[in-house]
Amino acid sequence: MLRTELVGLNSLEKAAELLKKGELVAFPTETVYGLGASIFNVVAIRKIFAAKKRPADNPLIAHIASLKDLEHIAVDIPDDFYRLAEVFFPGPLTVLLPKHSSVPIEASAGLSTIGVRMPAHNVARQLIALVGEPLVAPSANLSGKPSSTHHEHVFEDFEGKIAAVVEGGQCLIGLESTVISLQDPARPLILRPGEITPLQLQEILKKKVVISPLLQGFSSTASSPGMKYRHYAPKAPIKIFYSEKELLVYLKHTPLVNKILLVSEKQKANFSLWEPYILSNKNFYSILRLSDKKGYEEILVLCDQEDQQNAALMNRLSKAASLC
Repeated sequence: MLRTELVGLNSLEKAAELLKKGELVAFPTETVYGLGASIFNVVAIRKIFAAKKRPADNPLIAHIASLKDLEHIAVDIPDDFYRLAEVFFPGPLTVLLPKHSSVPIEASAGLSTIGVRMPAHNVARQLIALVGEPLVAPSANLSGKPSSTHHEHVFEDFEGKIAAVVEGGQCLIGLESTVISLQDPARPLILRPGEITPLQLQEILKKKVVISPLLQGFSSTASSPGMKYRHYAPKAPIKIFYSEKELLVYLKHTPLVNKILLVSEKQKANFSLWEPYILSNKNFYSILRLSDKKGYEEILVLCDQEDQQNAALMNRLSKAASLC
């Protein structure tokens, strides 16, 4: 059994050396914590799948420190990528690109593409630069479970299973990056909604950006993480409500015992009797993990109109509740 070390922000060289030796190191990004390995180290990549219990046909995302890192991982890069990168790199955007032959098939799940993003978190980019090559880094959680948005979450899932966790506190955004495919130049396709919206992407690309219809259900082929399998799920079942009246009726007939309630900041005062938690992108995974830790038997979520327009949050909530 490994001893998982907590690496401080002033000791990134230690984390980089572990990665160079083929060990797994979790590190913070602005979205969620990533479980990192060198993109060219097949043995290390296989360790990721083993540690996470991740299906081998679920592709990984390459994290870069600069656009120069693309030279050995992507080919035939379209102009639209550079338009997006100029505005959204570094940031919570992943772009699918044609894969360079040097990228192991284990990283791309056998696909001809590789997702690429440049994290906005300075620590993540510093670590990648110290390693000297891109890192593949899926979310640092056991497959199917809520993602880690704090280094303590990573220890909950991987203590004794990976070499180190870089201490970074709470992630700023709390949900995974937007993933977009540019394979069809006339039809950019969002494969996973995130902080960056279709409208923002359309403004840069000057063309319509559509959300993949496969997001309405589980895909038989996953071209992006989060498309094929149940994700982000706590132990307790989730029940979603779309009106206060509906939730109040449920609470009247089903006392809030061993249940946890999530509502928007605007609705909190109306449910103060039940001491609700606030539903937000940043807090969502933390609350699901808290539910597991405290053994709640049911999670009740009230989504107001603003929540329902939040594609990233509704995508994660639907998958956590096994609605798609």
